[in-house]
Amino acid sequence: MSRPPNIIFIGKKPIMTYVNATLTLLANEPTVTIKARGKSITTAVDVSQMIVKRLDAMGYKITNVRIFSDRMTSLDGRERNVSTMEIDVSRTKNE
Repeated sequence: MSRPPNIIFIGKKPIMTYVNATLTLLANEPTVTIKARGKSITTAVDVSQMIVKRLDAMGYKITNVRIFSDRMTSLDGRERNVSTMEIDVSRTKNE
């Protein structure tokens, strides 16, 4: 199964990797979703803020934020909640 073309999944790579990937998608898509779970949520927020605040002249904005928890089974068999965040970044101007 392939991933939807307008979602960036945040992991353990350097932050600029995700900023560049998001900007590349925003060149072709009107909205890109930055998605993260657990400890990666901080990186997702940083990526969205770098795009919106530092590239303000380019006309990007956060259009939606969704937070929720997923019930997962850990390797030792225990059930636990994992927080998930999705941040939608959109172009506000047509170039």
